[in-house]
Amino acid sequence: MSKKKKSKNAVNYDNLTQDILSIFRANEDKTFNYKDITQRLEITDTNNRNRVIRTLAQQTAKGKLDQVSQGKYQLNGTSDYYEGVIDMTSRGDAYVMVEGLEHDILIRNKNLNKAFHKDIVQVYVFKERRNSNSEGEVTKIVERHKNKFVGVLQKQKSFGFVVVQDPKMYTDIFVAGDNFNGAEDGEMVLVSLEDWNKKDDSPRGKVLQVLGIPGEHQTEIHAILAQYGLPEQFPKEVEEFADQLDTSITQEEIKKRKDLRDVLTFTIDPADAKDFDDALSFQVLDNGNYEIGIHIADVSHYLEEGSILDQEAYNRATSIYLVDRVVPMLPEVLSNAACSLRPNEEKYTFSAVFELTKQAKVINQWFGRTVTYSDARFAYEEAQFILDTEDVVIDESVSLTGESYSVQPEIKDAILEMNRMAKIMRAQRMKNGAISFDKQEVKFNLNEDNSPEGVYFKTAKDANKLIEEFMLLANKKVAEFIGKQKPKKTFVYRCHDEPNPEKLQALSTVVSKFGYKTDFKDRKSIVSSLNKLLSDVEGKGEQNLIDTLTIRTMAKAYYSTENIGHYGLAFDHYSHFTSPIRRYPDVMVHRLLQHYLDGNSSANAEEFEERCKHSSNMESLATNAERDSIKYMQVKYMQQYENERFLGVISGVTDFGMFVELVENRCEGMVRVRDMKGDHFQFDQENYAIVGKRTKTSYQLGDEVWVEVKKADLIKRNLDFELIGGKDEVVE
Repeated sequence: MSKKKKSKNAVNYDNLTQDILSIFRANEDKTFNYKDITQRLEITDTNNRNRVIRTLAQQTAKGKLDQVSQGKYQLNGTSDYYEGVIDMTSRGDAYVMVEGLEHDILIRNKNLNKAFHKDIVQVYVFKERRNSNSEGEVTKIVERHKNKFVGVLQKQKSFGFVVVQDPKMYTDIFVAGDNFNGAEDGEMVLVSLEDWNKKDDSPRGKVLQVLGIPGEHQTEIHAILAQYGLPEQFPKEVEEFADQLDTSITQEEIKKRKDLRDVLTFTIDPADAKDFDDALSFQVLDNGNYEIGIHIADVSHYLEEGSILDQEAYNRATSIYLVDRVVPMLPEVLSNAACSLRPNEEKYTFSAVFELTKQAKVINQWFGRTVTYSDARFAYEEAQFILDTEDVVIDESVSLTGESYSVQPEIKDAILEMNRMAKIMRAQRMKNGAISFDKQEVKFNLNEDNSPEGVYFKTAKDANKLIEEFMLLANKKVAEFIGKQKPKKTFVYRCHDEPNPEKLQALSTVVSKFGYKTDFKDRKSIVSSLNKLLSDVEGKGEQNLIDTLTIRTMAKAYYSTENIGHYGLAFDHYSHFTSPIRRYPDVMVHRLLQHYLDGNSSANAEEFEERCKHSSNMESLATNAERDSIKYMQVKYMQQYENERFLGVISGVTDFGMFVELVENRCEGMVRVRDMKGDHFQFDQENYAIVGKRTKTSYQLGDEVWVEVKKADLIKRNLDFELIGGKDEVVE
């Protein structure tokens, strides 16, 4: 916590060098003597004046300043400056990642100069260290990554400090008494960073919102959203605007669309889904081919471009799926009603309709606005039941959705035939170089109080893959339809770059320790090796670890108007067309597609590229929030198991300890080196291991170990484990 403020003339000597250099950097063409510097720094005492003189001499000797004449100094014009992004470590130092530089620049804590994690900064590289171990200091904060933080208020009588939760935040935030905004001591709050005066040890802030008591469920969930600047409630004016929309199905509008209400149509979604933004239709043509339609809720019909509702949807850019709730992109009147393709209701849709042969080859396609009628709704489990019992006559199915209905023979036949075709399409994708990621999802059984009562794993089965293949088909064909037109037209693509060779090499090193061989010499061998690896580890103790490491090897997908294809899917053209209820890029795709179907010229590329970047950024924040909510729920679940033993797999190794993922429930915690008994353990970076100095006992990435749950800290969202021993060292 911050100390009392220093008197005016008591210069902080630790920052004196930086303060002096800052003056020179702000006035690169000017010269200064020590009197000029002391005057600007408001130094009047002899002791600090002499320090200024010594510092000027020291910085000249280091090459940062030039002595242009007797007693006159100027910034060394040959100094190297770069712009990059700060990446803080949990120890308080940081690295600046500069595009085009082979190595990151190390920034010691004393040289951060008020920069925070992910800030864009200007950095000076020390002249004598411009090599692979470059070290420097921040000279300017170009852009703050964020100015709102979540933490706990520690309140005094007339002031307080907010201790920020983020381990990468190295300072607390001072709050004056008139900025408490009703917050009490010990409450979790959202605080804004107002300013950070040069002579203050801590930045000054203002409490914006009281989130609640740390550790309470609602408080922690609100804190996760607030930490990433994500919304929860819709503004009142947005809700009112949405409620006034005309959501009726009119004959006038139907006449403008292709009427597909008489075509067999159904949805397949998770059992607990509330919005159904996609449906499939199926019919057999006279020539023996199939006409299959992928029908997507026509969100853009209701979302008038430029309206306050559209602006709110754009700002959110995505729905957020936390463990216990969904924070939707659109108000409920749209997401759960007007735009939800509910059974036995007519809906406005945007469709991609294909004529396919029995070998799943597309020979005709049509895109446009439609009106459809969903004949039935299936949960994935129900559709899977049909696939698993295809030879059984199904008269009636008691639905997991709470409904009871007869499964029409034509719907059963459609699902079976589409599943057969989906398998052909998937096999062709794999042959073309797609990578097969079927990672298990960790899910929680929650009671009425949103407390976790159990953990289970979801694995994609044929019913999931059926839907996936036809959604991929629509996304691919829509992107091809626009992407292949001449002249080039602005469009929104979902892009995925090739994996980084260094990450591939690191993965190869790790998996070799489990006995798996890889060959990453070219695209074909990379895909083949990765798919074989993912297949070989299935069902093994190290599966989740290697699945996770392989996914981390991949580049992150993003939205852009510049198409580079999708590496993971092996598609030259790919977009997102199928989920406009929960993704704003899909709304943009619908608008652009209709714009071009109407014969209009290319849209403004710069405008849509900016929207793509925003959507990618919001998607990243939402993903982080979703992961944090899972971590929070894991810790909450493990509180009941403190002091109990579990078998786990070492999932990560660092210089301060090792991460262990429990086999039984996939909850991950930390065994800290300082807590490991019986020897002095050290980090072996080359072998991804923690090794005892005396006994040479080694705990390596992927090893199975027994641990005891030492502490489940809900506020810090940390699980601390105590190492009991290796799998073979401990009797269960």
